Amino acid sequence: MRRFWLGLAAASVVSACGGGNPFTTTTDDDTGTDTGSSSREGLPPGTDNPSANAAIFRSEPTEADGGERGDGYATGISYDAGTDTFTVDNLGFDGDNTYSRGTAIASLGPYSVYEADTTFPDIIDGQLINQFAHRAIYGVSTSGNTEFAIVRTGDYVDYGFGGFIYQRHNGVSLPSSGQAVYTGSMAGIRDFDGAGGLEYSTADAQIAIDFDDFNDTTGTRGDAVRGVFNNRRIFDINGNDITSDVISRIETQNSIDLNGELPTLVFDVGPGALDDNGELVGTLHSNYINSSGAISTFEEGNYYAVMSGDNPDEIVGVMVVTTGLDPAATTVRETGGFIVYNPD
Repeated sequence: MRRFWLGLAAASVVSACGGGNPFTTTTDDDTGTDTGSSSREGLPPGTDNPSANAAIFRSEPTEADGGERGDGYATGISYDAGTDTFTVDNLGFDGDNTYSRGTAIASLGPYSVYEADTTFPDIIDGQLINQFAHRAIYGVSTSGNTEFAIVRTGDYVDYGFGGFIYQRHNGVSLPSSGQAVYTGSMAGIRDFDGAGGLEYSTADAQIAIDFDDFNDTTGTRGDAVRGVFNNRRIFDINGNDITSDVISRIETQNSIDLNGELPTLVFDVGPGALDDNGELVGTLHSNYINSSGAISTFEEGNYYAVMSGDNPDEIVGVMVVTTGLDPAATTVRETGGFIVYNPD
C-alpha cells in the first residue's frame, strides 16, 4: 500500500542545535487478543462474543477500504497518567511513539489533546529529522468506566494513517421499558482527502433512547436511538477558533446560507440500533437548505457506541462523517469521540 506524502520543506532533515493504562484488547474469556470483526453487522472489530456482563473494546476497521486509506493502523494505544503521555504504535514518523500533552491546544472541553514529537534524532549522527503532524484526543468518563481515543495524521495528500478506539471496562444492565436521555460533549479531528493539514472540532452531544420501541423482530432488542451534535466549533491546529472562516468558505463555494452555524448532526432513527449487549451502531447526517430552497445533505457517516453501568449511566462512542462541500479539500472527514451521561 502506498500513501502520498505532501513532501513539504518543513519535513526535511535539519541540523541539530546545541506506567501505562492500555486499552483492553482481549476477548471476554481472556484467552487472547481479538482483532477480528464483530458478529453484528456494522460494528467495528474488537471484542469477540460480546456480552452485557463484560467489558467491550472496539477499534477502527481497515477492511472497509482494504486498508488503502490508512484507517485503523494505529495500535498499541495506552495512556500513562504518571507522565500524562500517550503511546501509539504502527504510525510512521511519529517520533518514539510517545505523544505529549498539546502545547497550542491541551484540551478540548473535558478531553485531552496530545502531539507526537516534531523532530527525532538520526541514530547515526544525531541530526534532527522532522516528523509528521500526528495528533491524538483521549477521553475518559468521570467514573473511569468508559474511554475513547482518536489518532489522525496531517501530512498526507489523502487522509493518512490513524485510527480510533473506544471501550467500556464493565458490564451494563439495560432497562426493558421507558426512555432515557444522556448529555455530554464531543471532540474530534478533521482531516482531508486531497489536502494536508488537520483541524479540531467540538460539539454538545445528546442521545435519547426509547427502551420500549421499536419492537423486537430479529431476536435482539429493537430500541430506537436519537442523537444530536450541535453548537459545533472548529479550531485550527494552533488553537484558533476558525468556525466563522470555515462557514464562510463553504457558503462562498456552494452559494448557500448556513445562517452562521455549522449544520446539526443527527442520528438516523430506525429499528435495531441498540443490541442486548448495550452496543449501538447506526448512521447520522446533517442537512442544509440549498439555493432552490430544498433540504440537501451536508454530511453523512456512521456512529458506534457502547453503554455502561447498572442504570445504565453513560455512553461512549465515536462518530465519523464526511462532506464534499468544504473547499478545503476534495472530501473533509470529521472523527469525533463523545461521552454522554445520565447521572440519575
